[in-house]
Amino acid sequence: MSKNKTLNLISLGCAKNLVDSEILLGGLNKTDVTLTQNPEEADTIVVNTCGFLDIAREESVDTILQAAELKKAGNLKELVVMGCLSERYPDELKKEIPEVDRIFGSNDHRQIVSFLTGKEFAKDDPLFFRSLMTPNHYAYLKIAEGCDNGCSFCSIPLMRGLQKSRTIPAIMDEAERLVKNGTKELLVIAQDSTSYGWDLETKVYLSDLLRELNTIKNLEWIRIHYAHPAHLSQRIIDAMAECDKVCNYLDMPIQHASDTILKSMKRGLGQDGIRNRIHRLRSAIPEIAIRTTLIVGYPGETEDDFNSLRDFVEEMKFDRLGVFTYSEEEGTGAAHLDDNIPRQVKDDRKNLLIEIQNEISLDRNESFVGKTLKVLVDQEGENVSVGRTEYDSPEIDNIVHIQGKVDKGNFVRVRIESANEYELIGSIV
Repeated sequence: MSKNKTLNLISLGCAKNLVDSEILLGGLNKTDVTLTQNPEEADTIVVNTCGFLDIAREESVDTILQAAELKKAGNLKELVVMGCLSERYPDELKKEIPEVDRIFGSNDHRQIVSFLTGKEFAKDDPLFFRSLMTPNHYAYLKIAEGCDNGCSFCSIPLMRGLQKSRTIPAIMDEAERLVKNGTKELLVIAQDSTSYGWDLETKVYLSDLLRELNTIKNLEWIRIHYAHPAHLSQRIIDAMAECDKVCNYLDMPIQHASDTILKSMKRGLGQDGIRNRIHRLRSAIPEIAIRTTLIVGYPGETEDDFNSLRDFVEEMKFDRLGVFTYSEEEGTGAAHLDDNIPRQVKDDRKNLLIEIQNEISLDRNESFVGKTLKVLVDQEGENVSVGRTEYDSPEIDNIVHIQGKVDKGNFVRVRIESANEYELIGSIV
């Protein structure tokens, strides 16, 4: 094998995929592979695919096809595909895109590095310490892989398998190394972070992990993603309230608010149960910003079901909200239901919820005008820098425009002078 391959890694999909890509990069960094950001310069391309939802699958396939074109043009010698799409449809990919040289799953980091370098690596080789693809000051911390929930619309368990939690010592070891390397914010992620630790031989809970992470010196923020309302226990809420490093923020996808739809989705809670969890969160942590995700156009969603969801969004006033239109996932519980809501109706329902949310977001943001907030700077510019408050996760939530140049990765206090639906604008105090 030639000594110095030049490799371009393309990471698609969610933050969990990004962590897999970072682990792979960490392994490659210790080899004689040269990394490039430019696919045109590479003789090897690795595409880490996403297989969740039709739009993500299309993006993954398009990306692989673009790389295949580079192979035909001659510069690219090797095309490797990994991730959720290849876990789910390996045979179809081989057949449809013969230019792909090898197909790996999401967690085959060692085998991929062995394939690319021609060298064998031991299973617990310390070589695989992540090389961050995020800015140095924040990092995702994956605490479990897979999911046990079996929601009717979701194909994740088919791709990622059942939940496998990491032990607290293993997570702490990684977290401490990240913080030592300059990470100030850890974003805790799993398919369902609220059922973390249930599957371990000695059962532990997310609350135990949060209390441990809260002891790490020089760590400023801990942010929790992907809570399942049915598994959000009082012990987790109490730990969030008591741990000073845990941000007043929770990403908790509720998916819907009609009892009929929630039951068909196998979500384990009806509207009243979800309302109860939100009230408990807000009474324990009055400042909390709750982000949620909704699905409209699920099979059989009537006008009444949708109105129930719309009323709930108006009543609950979520701080952040994402809306997806339902797309059928092969092999899931809902796949045998008739996907009977017309495309236009799905889009109209989605747009209506986004309009309602924009008004809620604008009100919420305007309430910050005149206040001074702690902001973490993500991008520095000559005249304007961009950061986030504790109420915002990177890439998906609101931003703060800061007048002037501030070093990336620093915390600053910003007085908010104006606002719109998506951003706050202010100056350093």
